[in-house]
Amino acid sequence: MLVIVVENAAPRLRGRLAVWLLEVRAGVYVGSYGRRVREMIWGQVCAYIEAGNAVMAWAAPNDAGFAFDTCGQNRRVPVDFDGLRLVAFGPEAALPTQPGPATTTLPRRRGKG
Repeated sequence: MLVIVVENAAPRLRGRLAVWLLEVRAGVYVGSYGRRVREMIWGQVCAYIEAGNAVMAWAAPNDAGFAFDTCGQNRRVPVDFDGLRLVAFGPEAALPTQPGPATTTLPRRRGKG
């Protein structure tokens, strides 16, 4: 089993994934391929992800029963902890340097009433 989840992916990448995998939800692709095809698909994901991010998980003969890899900018980062792959959270996004209004106001409509 192979699962790829993409966020903020370009339409061209989503189209490439749809050729090989079934899109069961927006940005969630599933299929069943061997190592060589999986690596080819993942190479295309990493090449075309641009400003988005992606994670791929597949069945593997290890203690967890699966393995995963990521590409693109995301707070979740895979780390190796004594041979077990876990996910660590990076620092939160920096706050804007210039304070802005808490709410935006819309212009009033002219007319009756």
